[in-house]
Amino acid sequence: MAKRSNARRRWNRLVGYRLEAAGLALLLGLLRLLSLDAASALGGRLAGMLGPRLGASRRMRRAIARSFPDMPETEREAVLAGAWENFGRTMAEYAHLDTLARDWDRRVEMSGGEHLSALAADGRPGIAITGHFANWELAGMACARHGVDLTFVFREPNNPYAARRLAAARAALGGTMVPKGRAAAKGLLTAMRSGGHVGLLVDQKLNEGIPVPFLGRDAMTGTVMADLALRFDAPVVPVRVTRLKGARFRVEAMPPLVFPRSGDMQADVAAAMAQVNALMGDWVRAAPGQWLWQHRRWPD
Repeated sequence: MAKRSNARRRWNRLVGYRLEAAGLALLLGLLRLLSLDAASALGGRLAGMLGPRLGASRRMRRAIARSFPDMPETEREAVLAGAWENFGRTMAEYAHLDTLARDWDRRVEMSGGEHLSALAADGRPGIAITGHFANWELAGMACARHGVDLTFVFREPNNPYAARRLAAARAALGGTMVPKGRAAAKGLLTAMRSGGHVGLLVDQKLNEGIPVPFLGRDAMTGTVMADLALRFDAPVVPVRVTRLKGARFRVEAMPPLVFPRSGDMQADVAAAMAQVNALMGDWVRAAPGQWLWQHRRWPD
């Protein structure tokens, strides 16, 4: 068994990863041949056709039903279909992130930009948060356009060649990317200590987190945002992305959140994350088909 495992690793390192990266490069190249609108529509159509037939959709249906127990089944199926279409569009749009950045004024309705400008100018460390809604990468673009230079965490693919391809595609986002893991904590702390800004996606499951209600059920929730905000007395600005039609969006930056301070750090962290989960839940309820239900947010 060990020999087979070692052989598999050698195959991946020498051949498999290169083939995988070549396939990714070909896909991105083909999508680049299309316009942004055509690529987004194609991705949405393919994911909309194939996604509901995949095994992941069984878990997604359960999560949607438990989150919206009073919703008719036909509406829940529409949420599932919308989630797959949005996922496909977002993945295809990675080939055109530079186009989205260049065509921002034509494709994006921006509101609340003054909150991001204030975050950039106040001379303090700060945090911008969002969740996996619509094309969530536009939250980072909005920050960059208003002078907020973000340090943000991403999960680096196991394939180093694919990682370089994706990093090149994400260059339009600006900011500093730190890979998830030990380097992430150091990178975030360095940014905050230097008066910089951190970008966080706060709607994902983290097994090392704490149970916090989300859409009516406890969900393991990371506390990094609350830890940093309370430790550095840093403003936290939520940035919400909504898909309007096709590859057109609304991006809304909100006033900084106000968190309670009781003197009990553990209780304050839990209260802050409960407040954030409530906000994310409101966003899901407002546009349930635009959230990433593919993510395993709760245990089945």
